[in-house]
Amino acid sequence: MTDKISGNYRWVICTLLFFATTINYLDRQVLGLLKPILEQQYNWTETDYSYIVMAFSSTYAVGLVVFGRIIDKIGARSGYSISVTIWSIAAMCHALVNSAFGFGLARAALGIGESGNFPAAVKTVTEWFPKRERALATGIFDSGANIGACVAPIMVPWLLGIYGWQAAFIITGAIGFFWLIAWRIIYRQPEQHPKLSAGELQYIRIDDTESEREADQQALLGEQGQKLNWTALFSLKPTWSFIAGKFLTDPIWYFFLFWLPSYFSTTFNLDLKKPGLPLVIVYSAATIGAVGGGFLSSWFIKKGWSVSKSRKAALFIAALCVVPILGARFVTDIWAAVGLIGLAVAGNAAWSSNIYTIVSDMLPKNTVSSVIGIGGMAGAIGGVLFPLLIGTILDYYKGIGNLVAGYNVIFLLCSVSFLIAWLAIHLITPKIEPVSV
Repeated sequence: MTDKISGNYRWVICTLLFFATTINYLDRQVLGLLKPILEQQYNWTETDYSYIVMAFSSTYAVGLVVFGRIIDKIGARSGYSISVTIWSIAAMCHALVNSAFGFGLARAALGIGESGNFPAAVKTVTEWFPKRERALATGIFDSGANIGACVAPIMVPWLLGIYGWQAAFIITGAIGFFWLIAWRIIYRQPEQHPKLSAGELQYIRIDDTESEREADQQALLGEQGQKLNWTALFSLKPTWSFIAGKFLTDPIWYFFLFWLPSYFSTTFNLDLKKPGLPLVIVYSAATIGAVGGGFLSSWFIKKGWSVSKSRKAALFIAALCVVPILGARFVTDIWAAVGLIGLAVAGNAAWSSNIYTIVSDMLPKNTVSSVIGIGGMAGAIGGVLFPLLIGTILDYYKGIGNLVAGYNVIFLLCSVSFLIAWLAIHLITPKIEPVSV
């Protein structure tokens, strides 16, 4: 069975995942873009802002575990619906608060809702794509994170200038409800979808083992197969491999999201009240990295490489792309900084496309969302600790009148984190292959 005769409806589902992730990160990015305005209006310190970021990261961490488990139980269709509803309401509620504590509460609610996106999206990819296409599909939907972060620097300043900062939260938050309508109308599991051909379904299931096919059939019939105790997932090496990779790298992406607008504003006097071309370029590079990283490992597999070698090679190349961000500390030209940071953000995105995929490479479908949630929680915990460190570093260097030096220290940490994460993954799981559960 080849792609030519299998049909392409699975890519419609991937498009839905792409737009959901775009909206997810659009809503997440609004506060970072409004930070200079809000900290001036409400007299926030860098530490105050780091606490607000930590409120999001903390509930995001807990929510990942909760939603991962829920989605494995009730399915992606219902789980995604609940997640989008919560985060859209929470995003709009930012317009109702007027203190650091109030923004912290709104961010906490946003974190709970947004935590369902990746467990649901990765589970959907696992159900709708064969292994040879999962990294590419993941890269495409994951690129929505970068598109959302790219659209935000254009859309938010425009809304801010015309309607004020409250409208920026309300309008961006409301977009999620339009996606929700489309999701409820379009999405079904492959075996139940009236628009999916028998040929394409056979292609989607081409890599499935017999036990996975039996589990899918049981799920369709509403039967209960053998259940795996949730705590037993912690006894599996693939779980710890994913935990290590996420813990060491997710905080870097949080830094790119929440502090880059402020970095360009303070270092290069970028006016955040106007559409920011440097930020658009940086996050556009991330889109290229996400799709390119997913394509790369899929291309390696089509060239005859093993799944393990393909994923490891793609992850290593992505990690190398982040290293040059260390050079950002030496540049004084904004476009040189954009180039170095853009390459690092692209490497981060390529890494993300492949690290999500290794979970479905090694573990059964009925555990994917749970493990994605566990690893995501580890990344979010890192996201709680890293902003606190960032806030402390920046407040210190701001106090001595050298804020740029503070960002230099942070770039040094970013430059080595992915290589350390790759080494950890390689040591824990020398070979990426299905495990016996």
